[in-house]
Amino acid sequence: MHAGQVAIGDALVRRLVDAQFPRWAGLPLRAVRSAGTVNAIYRLGDELAVRLPLVPSWAGDLEHELAWLPRLAGAGLPLAIPEPVTAGEPVDEYPLRWAVYRWLDGAVPSAGALADDVDAAARLAGFVRALRDVAPHGAPPGKGERLLAADDDAVRAAIATLDGTADPAAATVVWDDALAAETWDGRTVWVHGDLLPVNLLIAGGSLSAVLDFGASGSGDGAYDLLPAWSVFTGAARDTYRAELAPDDDAWARGRGYALVKGLMAVQYYRETNPAFAALAGRLIDAALA
Repeated sequence: MHAGQVAIGDALVRRLVDAQFPRWAGLPLRAVRSAGTVNAIYRLGDELAVRLPLVPSWAGDLEHELAWLPRLAGAGLPLAIPEPVTAGEPVDEYPLRWAVYRWLDGAVPSAGALADDVDAAARLAGFVRALRDVAPHGAPPGKGERLLAADDDAVRAAIATLDGTADPAAATVVWDDALAAETWDGRTVWVHGDLLPVNLLIAGGSLSAVLDFGASGSGDGAYDLLPAWSVFTGAARDTYRAELAPDDDAWARGRGYALVKGLMAVQYYRETNPAFAALAGRLIDAALA
């Protein structure tokens, strides 16, 4: 998917685990199919997962998780989050840090599975509220600290490529509205920063966990309005908005953030990760609807 991607395969991961954590050498190891874009994921036995960054430039996401997930674990968040167990060290054949996590049971929702699920919307909004209640002091910069206007040229260039797949005029209106609403007072809260369906789990028919905190940190709370376009529709979207009660400016910024995320991802992954590109296309459509 990426320039400079590190070659990762079953045999390599087996060697890494056996050499650095011999107590797990006898556990079965198998690759996990995923539309994810940052890490290769392997299941180790029944209770563990191995995550290995695909490219050096994004290896910092894993380091970020190793530092901050243990602190967030004590915050009383109402949905499960990943739990790092230990970190593996770089070697010649894999020159990046990697990590072993607890396995979280559940399934990533299929396309549209949560679209009009009011209970899921209320649960996820409760998670976002609880995350915002965590004091952001000392947290690294997260999504939304960079002003939308800083991406204006790139966004307008991406909008110009939409002809035939989405309405460039409608996208320009959404983008202009987001820029006009950029009146954020600078008060930061903890944001997850990547609330897409691929980063959610369902267990027992209910939303159970939120994954992938590599983009989390201190930022504009409007960024975590993303599920209103990436996950929910209809009554569920209304519930998510009502539970978080953003003002109109925050809602417009959130819609702008959603549009940008979709535009950049659909271009980058169109050939290399069609499943993720399709998700990005649905995100654009929702932001314009």
